[in-house]
Parts: sequence; structure tokens; C-alpha cells
Amino acid sequence: MTARRSSTSLPDSAENRPANRPVGILGACRIGWRLAGIVLALLVCVPLHYVWRTVHYGSPIPRLFLSIAARLFGARLRIHGTPLRRDVFYISNHLTWLDILALGAASGTAFVSKAEVGEAPVLGWLARLNRTVFVSREDRMGVADQINRLREALADNWAITVFPEGTTTDGHSLLPFKTAMLRVLEPPPPGVMVQPVVLDYGPLAEWIAWYGEEPGLDNVKRVLARRGSFRLDIHFLDPFDPRDFPGRKAIAAQARARIVPAMERNLGKPLRPFAQDVPQVGYRPQQPGSTA
Repeated sequence: MTARRSSTSLPDSAENRPANRPVGILGACRIGWRLAGIVLALLVCVPLHYVWRTVHYGSPIPRLFLSIAARLFGARLRIHGTPLRRDVFYISNHLTWLDILALGAASGTAFVSKAEVGEAPVLGWLARLNRTVFVSREDRMGVADQINRLREALADNWAITVFPEGTTTDGHSLLPFKTAMLRVLEPPPPGVMVQPVVLDYGPLAEWIAWYGEEPGLDNVKRVLARRGSFRLDIHFLDPFDPRDFPGRKAIAAQARARIVPAMERNLGKPLRPFAQDVPQVGYRPQQPGSTA
């Protein structure tokens, strides 16, 4: 479905993003050469990664691959602020699958991802190369194990990113934060900081975002078929000590209180409600009696 906003002269406006719009011959060619570039990058980066791992524990190769992939797909990253490199818990807004490529390239972060991603044949393998921590929102009995895995990841000095909205939006809205995965910060592991992050796709945000009824594959094809490149600004906001805001809800509230004004400064206007007639991508209603 299309987003609810006034018409714009931009060629990549939300009104021009229907899922069934044909990509055309030139679009198919762009998809082809971009995917060929990804295959070539994998053929080079994967062996290098395993060779590196025989000598050192941490490998910079996944970050290099994500940088190449983001650029091949058209993203030109502009980093604002200073990302913490270790012992950091990033909390970010979320628009699309491209967010993962961009944040991984900009900071070397690992991610918290849905368990279904880990089961995907190729995507799951790539995610594991980047030390992704897989969680299942439906596994209420396994929450303690998931929290333990997050704690172990932070203990290894990783940077970890969570998208607490639990789904993707349109770049003009910010949903309430779900706080289940922030239980790892109750209490915070020694030395770990929280750093809010804002992803800003500029005028292209609504067009490039993956939400509503659009299937994921259609979104990928549409983005890869697009001509040219686009700017993606990644704002690493000032970090804060989670010990100053005891409890996951207080930590989430503090992160959101910093992300909202940063997004509004980028947009030049207040955020708007995210009104959808269909469930957002990746969203599943909570079971009665569960907590956010």
C-alpha cells in the first residue's frame, strides 16, 4: 500500500512504490550486475574471513563485505558523530533491510535478529558470519537463554544493535519501543554504554522503506532496480550510561527521547503517527499477558 502523504515532485515518491510495478529491462540489468557484484564480493571475502579467523578471533572482513554490499546497492553513507567501537548497545530506528548493511558497514556492529532469519539458506549463513544473535519473540519460555546469549556477546566486547520498534516504518514516524531485548541491561554488564542511532534516508525514505503489504522480495527488487545512488546519513548520537537510568523501560525511554528530536531536526517537522491498515512488516501481536 502507499503511504499517506501529499504528492511530491520527487521521482521516487511514496506514490511511485507499488509492489507490482514492473522493473523494466534496464531495471533487470541493474539487478543483475548488482547481484553479480555481491557474488564476486562473497567469493573474495568469505575465504579471507576464514583465513583471518585462523589467526585472530575478530575479523574485519564481514564489515568490509557489508560496506561493499551497501555501496553496490546504491547507498552512499555519511556518518555523523562518533560510533563507539566496543562495549556498546546501539538502539536505532528501522526502515528497511538496508539498515543492517549500513550500520554494519559504519560500525562493525552485530545485530539482534528474528530466528527466522537464521533459518534462511544464504541470509542466515551471512548473518552468522557477522555474529548475529537470533531470538524468537514467540519463545516466551526461552527468553532467559536469549538474554544469556546477548550477555555473552556483550562480554566479548561486541557492539550490538537492536531495533526496538520491532518492525520497519517510513522514516517519518517512530513506533513505541518494545523493551524485551533490553533486559540484558538489567543490570548493565560492566563498562557497557548505550548509544542511540538515527538512520536518515532523506527525501527517499518513504520510497525506500519496507512496510505495509509489500513482500520483501519485491522491495529488494525495486531497490536494486533503481537507477543511481542515494545518500544515507547515519547519526550516532551521544552515548549514555544505562546505570543512570535503571531498568529497561527507563533506558528505552531515554534512547527514544534522544532519537525523536534528532529525527525531527532532520525532517524539519514533527514526527507523525504511523497509520497502517495492515500489520507492519515483521510485526506479530503480543500474546495476552506478555510484556513489552
